[in-house]
Amino acid sequence: MFTIYPVDKTQSIHIKKRIDNKTKPIGALGQLEPLAEQLALIQQRDTLTIDNPHLLIFAADHGISQHGISIAPAEVTTQMVHNFLAGGAAANCFCRSNNMSLKIVDAGILGDVDDHPDLIRLPLGKGTQDFTTQDAMSLDTVQQAISAGASVVDSLHQSGTNLVAFGEMGIGNTSSAAAIMALLLNLPADACTGHGTGIDDSQYQKKLALIRLACKHHYSATGDPLKVLSAVGGFEIAQITGGILQAAENRMIILVDGFIVTAAALLAVAINPNVIDYLVFCHHSEEAGHHRMLQHLNASPLLNLSLRLGEGTGAVLALPLIKAACAFYNDMASFDDAGVTV
Repeated sequence: MFTIYPVDKTQSIHIKKRIDNKTKPIGALGQLEPLAEQLALIQQRDTLTIDNPHLLIFAADHGISQHGISIAPAEVTTQMVHNFLAGGAAANCFCRSNNMSLKIVDAGILGDVDDHPDLIRLPLGKGTQDFTTQDAMSLDTVQQAISAGASVVDSLHQSGTNLVAFGEMGIGNTSSAAAIMALLLNLPADACTGHGTGIDDSQYQKKLALIRLACKHHYSATGDPLKVLSAVGGFEIAQITGGILQAAENRMIILVDGFIVTAAALLAVAINPNVIDYLVFCHHSEEAGHHRMLQHLNASPLLNLSLRLGEGTGAVLALPLIKAACAFYNDMASFDDAGVTV
């Protein structure tokens, strides 16, 4: 499906020595040091660059939302797409403050949106089916979704983008992500299910019961990423999965946001384990289950700001750290350069 190679580690000793010889104690820049090493391994050159960075927000609706297990009705997905296109969401604010471009992908929302220069139309339907009683989508649709997400990323890459961040919008998508996690990792639903963006305890118990029901109904999909997407996925999650796979094939830096995008990253790594080399995990979400996802991927996120918004906000907030890692790797003097003796 995708030709993804692991990063070439033949220069690892040289890269590590270069970082260690900067004018600082070894390890004094904490997580920025392994981050710079990862970026150098991805780009395989002495001068690191961040070129034309983009945030892609994939939006779609979910059949499970009809059960009233979110703080907002399904109509809010379309309303938020309008808000993104008008420039009024948190993601827009953070992108503007970090000189990051933003595109919105309609992966399959219920409502209608007028044409806009920042809107990419790749709808797979008016939301998924209710996965508590049937498959969310067909396997053919999963393949279409993966190809669609890949096409968006490949287009950006051809235009000169070497860093892409993923965000999402979709009422009900924490339920889909929790069910994906449970089935892909063969975990109990209560280890994967949280309060989303702030449902009350009664809604949470209903949500948990529905995800348990879905996992039981779709148990035969356990461990198979494509079947899991078909059984309980979302159009936006499937397209993000395809986007991640294509970005890894293109050797791009991939910024992973919170719970839902990490679910797509789990799927992408399950499809091709070499994807992991290109993933930068940006923050630790407040959503229950995210910590265990990160543990499974052996990931140490850059930020822990108690975020639970989605939209790619955590990924955009991490961009200054990516740039800082590039800056010290490129420009910080070595002990020899500075005439500093240790």
